[in-house]
Amino acid sequence: MIKPLLGLSLTALIFSSCTKDHDPQPQPRTISIENVLDSKPLVQSGTFKGAGAPPVILPGQSISFSFSASKNQRLTFATMYGWSNDLFFAPENPGIRLYGDDGTPITGEISSKIKLWDNGTRVNGKPGMALVHPGTAEAAKRNIKEVNGMDDYGHTFLPASQLMKVSLNYDGSSMFTVTIKNQSGGTANETPFSPGNWAISYVAGNDLLLPEPIYSKDKVTTEALTRIAEAGDNGPMSAMLTGLTGIFTPLSPILVIVYNGSENPFFKSGENDRGEGLKELAQKGNADMLAKALTGKGGVKNVYVLKEPNSTVLLPKISGNPGGKVSQSLSLMPGDRIAISTMYGFSNDWFFATKGNGIDGSTTGDVSSSIGLYDNGTAIDQFPGAGITQFNLAGTPLAESKAIAPVPNPNQFTTLPAIGSMIKVTLQ
Repeated sequence: MIKPLLGLSLTALIFSSCTKDHDPQPQPRTISIENVLDSKPLVQSGTFKGAGAPPVILPGQSISFSFSASKNQRLTFATMYGWSNDLFFAPENPGIRLYGDDGTPITGEISSKIKLWDNGTRVNGKPGMALVHPGTAEAAKRNIKEVNGMDDYGHTFLPASQLMKVSLNYDGSSMFTVTIKNQSGGTANETPFSPGNWAISYVAGNDLLLPEPIYSKDKVTTEALTRIAEAGDNGPMSAMLTGLTGIFTPLSPILVIVYNGSENPFFKSGENDRGEGLKELAQKGNADMLAKALTGKGGVKNVYVLKEPNSTVLLPKISGNPGGKVSQSLSLMPGDRIAISTMYGFSNDWFFATKGNGIDGSTTGDVSSSIGLYDNGTAIDQFPGAGITQFNLAGTPLAESKAIAPVPNPNQFTTLPAIGSMIKVTLQ
């Protein structure tokens, strides 16, 4: 009796040892999420011109253009005083206010905000009946200076507000239309206005990213502005502003989930928000409610909320500085999957998230192709970075109820960079 029992015990011991040697072992991984957006300081820019040939705005004529703006953003533009050597009209920097302190849109005539400026590159002649005076080049470029009643050569000018009428109309949902009318006809300063340029700067933390996009008072002009002020040519300024116009957005604290299952634990494209906290993440960048709802949920193994230690949010690349980055060590078993989510900060309810059933935990390297950009369907969309109801621009989102869906690109507001040019996710 002893030998069979001893043989059985040895067999069991050997089998047990072999089983332990082949048990799956947790694999250490590190997930990193970066804001790799090469950000731009201007949210919008554009051009305007008259309807004739040449496309100047003659006395009695008007032009209009439309744009989106949030609180604290400003409108600026420039157009040549056509019958001069190098004078131009523009609002004083940082531009025209569009909302009152309480967030009420400013409407009506705003002509008093417009000034007449000397570009400082040509000796001024007496304003006359010619579209462009060649003029004499200044011996040395002078700084840009306001022409307030009289220029440095003794020529008199009416206030800009008597030559140009500018009015604002609020179209709703953060949209404005500005109308510029040439009312110089019959005055001592009758003149056409040239084609011009306009711009709106992003606001971050109540500060304009580019408060002087077109000109800088008391500083030497640029070649792009000189082309407007001397020749009414807005092409070089358009090219310059276009290069400064694009996307700027922070990313909110990053929600990272390790789970085991066949479906993403917190959303599915085509269904409405589940009321578990994704809305709070998509609208306000607050991942805490969703993290709490998922902790302990079936199939969910670990939940993390990753924040930048200094700024909390992950800022994009600004002025050559790298974008924000967070990392988290993970211990993954075979079959584990990873899902992440973070708010597109300057939106009403857009969020980045892993597509489909997340990231296979056995994958290594750049997994940014697993990320999509989604509309949560719980807040009415406005131009990203220029919406008065966007939470991160001091607004209150306006509720709607639609199914979660990918954000089209291009969309009704703008063309976005590729996902991998905005957010980078790596697993090592």
